[in-house]
Amino acid sequence: MIEVETPLLLPTTNPTPYLNNFSCNDLYLQTSPEFAMKRLLAGGGGDIYQICKAFRKDELGRLHNPEFTILEWYRLNFDHHDLMDEMDEFLIYTINTKKAKRFTYAKICEKFLKINPHKCTIKQLKLLAKKNNLSVSSLENDIDLWLQLLFTHLIEPKLNSEQPFFIYDFPATQAMLAKVRPGKIKISSRFEVYYKGVELANGFHELNDPKEQRQRFNDDLAKRKKLNLPKIPLDEKLLTTLAKLPNCSGVALGIDRLLLLACNATSIDEILCFRA
Repeated sequence: MIEVETPLLLPTTNPTPYLNNFSCNDLYLQTSPEFAMKRLLAGGGGDIYQICKAFRKDELGRLHNPEFTILEWYRLNFDHHDLMDEMDEFLIYTINTKKAKRFTYAKICEKFLKINPHKCTIKQLKLLAKKNNLSVSSLENDIDLWLQLLFTHLIEPKLNSEQPFFIYDFPATQAMLAKVRPGKIKISSRFEVYYKGVELANGFHELNDPKEQRQRFNDDLAKRKKLNLPKIPLDEKLLTTLAKLPNCSGVALGIDRLLLLACNATSIDEILCFRA
């Protein structure tokens, strides 16, 4: 595996409305090195990794800092299951965890929420939120935001054990940059890693269809417009090279959170020398 370095400032960034970006004149501080690393992969970079800074505006709290350290790596000819195997080995080696438990997104929602997230309605989710004293009027009719609200408040706190949890196969509407598997119910090839109630990493079997990716980006821009967020120019260089992206999977892991868990700290204040 080869270590790489990509720019922190670029003329575009991830257009998702769920990450607030820092803009610097006509450039953006990157929320992750993903787009540039995929361009390297498309150019024949092979298995690559990077440790760098990433930036997300308005994220400040016990587990958040606007500037943070990220480890991101990509493996050729891996699907998300292969990458979960490697992530499991990584956590055992670095912070001495036990072997992880694995649940599909559907199974974990069935276990703790008693719903099928691939078939439920917004009405059902609102009633479930109300039953658990969760009330957020600003979510409107975005089913994924309601699912995320219930997941973060009613499921994440229960993923608090000495074993990591891998949650995988998210709804297609939460695919982000992952492949979506065809079928009666479309499922995204994506996983998240939790340990002691902390989200540590997010991984994808990477989408390499430029037409599909462009449509997802345009959907993100439409959501940004609806939310009165600034328009972000699409990364045309990424879209041009995606057709050459080899079959691969990638994962991004928060180093600050990993250190927090390794030190049995309760806040990243305890492991950062400098805080925003």
